[in-house]
Formats: sequence, structure tokens, C-alpha cells
Amino acid sequence: MQTITILSGKGGVGKSSIAASLAVLLAEKKRIVAVDCDVDAPNLSLVLGIKKFKKKQKISTNYKAFVNEKAKSCKKILDVCTFSAISWNKKKNLPEINKFLCEGCGACQLLCPQGIELKKVENAIISEVKTKYGFSLVFGQLKMGESGSGKVVDVVKKKAEEKNVEIMVVDSAAGIGCPVIASIRGSDFVLAVTEPTPSALSDLKRSLQVVEHFGIPYGIVINKYDLNKKFTKKIEKFAERSKIPILGKIPYRKDFVRAIVKMKPVVEVNPRFRKMFKGIINKIGHYKTGWK
Repeated sequence: MQTITILSGKGGVGKSSIAASLAVLLAEKKRIVAVDCDVDAPNLSLVLGIKKFKKKQKISTNYKAFVNEKAKSCKKILDVCTFSAISWNKKKNLPEINKFLCEGCGACQLLCPQGIELKKVENAIISEVKTKYGFSLVFGQLKMGESGSGKVVDVVKKKAEEKNVEIMVVDSAAGIGCPVIASIRGSDFVLAVTEPTPSALSDLKRSLQVVEHFGIPYGIVINKYDLNKKFTKKIEKFAERSKIPILGKIPYRKDFVRAIVKMKPVVEVNPRFRKMFKGIINKIGHYKTGWK
């Protein structure tokens, strides 16, 4: 199985829309699975027209700390929590742990093993659904107030790896956090989406540093390039200096808005975009091993 991961330094640059169109075109010739690894705010399903998920599996990938009566002598743990999740209940003469702030790191248990227990908690759900385009979508959703998004991404990707397919298309979260690192790890190629704004270019550079850490080949797609052609030139010069291939430049068109409203990939709303997205696929460095 070959894996392509679509990421962006910042949100709102059109990453999921691009991932959906690439998945639809790849599925015409190859067996693929799409994976939404933005477990804090998954929305790839919306672009693919999926409204209901019948099969949802609860998973536990994170721990929370719980206090027992033996923690009365453990006032010292108040200063060890990096996340300020521990306070002291004077009435009970016991520490209290805020479940919404606790990250389950276990630092408090190291100082007070007799009074602190670490227990697994259900922190997410994963689901799989067949799209009308002939491929499956696997996604995860972190529960409100819970943490451990990177670990949830690992579980989602393992679920997708069970499919008998040739290509995995991963829609990563934006930024450089744990879910992004988990999405990138093990990829064969990374497609980085940006737009012609200073913040998008700055965030792109940070995300590419993460990709380079893993030694994964990558290229850039400039979305909405014609909104600021002057700044698009700056991105192109940065790519040229850094020897980064530009896989494609996508114009800003109302077709993308219509596609979101209709819950369809843009290549289905306007077939003229098919050639453009096929060109991106053909420019991916590893297309000879399965992308084309």
C-alpha cells in the first residue's frame, strides 16, 4: 500500500476539498481508501456527500488520573502537573483532578503511586463508510473535552490499513501538532497545500520542517493562487530556492463554493477541474509506483 498525505500549515486553505477530488480521481483506476485524520474536526465526509454513519466504534487511547483516599499525604503533586489539572480540596483533605485538563501523563502517579490511579477512558469514536465513488472512508472523532488526538490518528490509520487497497489518501489536520505528526509518519509522499498569504506561507514552512524530519518526499499545491498573484510569486521563489516541486496551482472559482454546498468534490461539479487534478497526481514523485 502506498500512502499520500495531504496537509497544510494553516486551516482554511482547501486541503480537504483537494483531498476529496484526488481520492475520486485515483479511485477510477486504483483501489483506494480515504482517511480523515483531522480527528478534532473531521470534515472530509461532508465533501464526499456522506450524511450518516451507521457503524461507530468507541475506542480508548488515553488515560486519566483518579484520586483515592491514600492521596491525603500527596499535597506535593499540586506543583508537578504541567496542565494545572490538580487542586486541593480542603474539605475532603484530598487532591482533586480536573478531568478536562488532565492529559493522563502520569507525573502525579510517579510522586504518589499509592494515591493516584491511571485508568483508560473512552476518548474517541472511529467509523467506516462506503462512499458513492466506490471507495471507503475511515475517520475518527475525538470526544469533546478529551485529549490524545495523535493516538486516535494511529488507530484510524491502522483501521484503514486493514483494507485490501493499493493507495491510502490521508487528509491530515492543519498545523504541526500530534495528529499531524501521526498522519505524516509512514507516508510515501506528502502534498502540502498553501494559499498566497503571509500567514499561510509562514505556517507552510513550519509544517515542511516536520515532513523533512521524517525524510518523506513532498511537493506544494498553491490553492486560490490568482487571488494574490504577487504573493504567489513569493511562494514560487521560495519553492525554487528550496528545490521544492510545485505540483499545481489551483485558481479561485465559485465552483468550489458550489461543490461544498452540494457536498461533492469539485471535479464532480465541474469536470474541467479533472485535468488539473490529474496533472497534480502525475507530478507526485512516486506516481510510477502506483499513483498514476
